[in-house]
Amino acid sequence: MNLPNALTVGRIVITPLIAVLPFSDSWGLRLAAFVLFVIAAVSDYIDGKLARSRKQETDFGRLLDPLADKLLLVGTFVPMYLLSDRFPFATPFGDVGLAWWVIAIVLGRELFMTIFRQAAARRGVVIAAIGPAKWKTGLQLVWQGSAYFWFFAATLAHDRGWRNPAWNGFALFNGTVGTTVMTAAVILTIYSFVIYLRSFGRVFTTPAK
Repeated sequence: MNLPNALTVGRIVITPLIAVLPFSDSWGLRLAAFVLFVIAAVSDYIDGKLARSRKQETDFGRLLDPLADKLLLVGTFVPMYLLSDRFPFATPFGDVGLAWWVIAIVLGRELFMTIFRQAAARRGVVIAAIGPAKWKTGLQLVWQGSAYFWFFAATLAHDRGWRNPAWNGFALFNGTVGTTVMTAAVILTIYSFVIYLRSFGRVFTTPAK
């Protein structure tokens, strides 16, 4: 197994911890979940770059990397959704939780695109990631990271009794960033989906080769 594939496997291995640790009431364990998420997100970038630069791209890696991405997405969205009532983003316009339809849009799009790409591959068409989809992924990671950091920070603030203006200002900053990138990520999720359908919709009407 080469290094890029080992990093991908490592990302899969730590994903259950990323999914479970936020449910602890310990700010230390929630901090660990945030750190593990950052490691997973960075490794996703590094393993792809290493595979291309070292010419170590393999069929195993092409199969495993998307699986790791989907598992991490689901693994973070479960606690983000279930804990959103306790840890909503604080914004100048009030608290913002995570609505079920946001999850449905993001996960539904990912599921459809997985099937869509497989159908295209069977017909000899390779669907590469487009610019808006790459931006969507980047913003999505910032959104997930903001939520995970908030799990830790809000728990620590509660334990230490922080209620000063500096803390309130930080809470609004983190919540505003999280809400903004969440909104942008959802918009790009829909926008990139429409582009894919317009560009490759013929995949479902063209007989397989």
